[in-house]
Amino acid sequence: MSTLTLIGKPGCHLCDDARAIVTTVLTEFPDAALDELSILDDEALRDRYAEEIPVLLIDGAVHTYWRVDAERLRAALTTPAR
Repeated sequence: MSTLTLIGKPGCHLCDDARAIVTTVLTEFPDAALDELSILDDEALRDRYAEEIPVLLIDGAVHTYWRVDAERLRAALTTPAR
């Protein structure tokens, strides 16, 4: 099971686009879970990612930022962790 974390903020159109792609891809991976965090609620996240949102983490590691590619995400969720 993978845990995805989408870091963004309300009103961010790129965050909305990323969320739509992630939720669509996750329909193919029922064991995966999505958690969303806002940089407005966490100073450490804001300091680290303010210029890169949205940021998508898979199991705590950065997968991508700004734009989520559905095929790349599928591949990452299909490939076993090494």
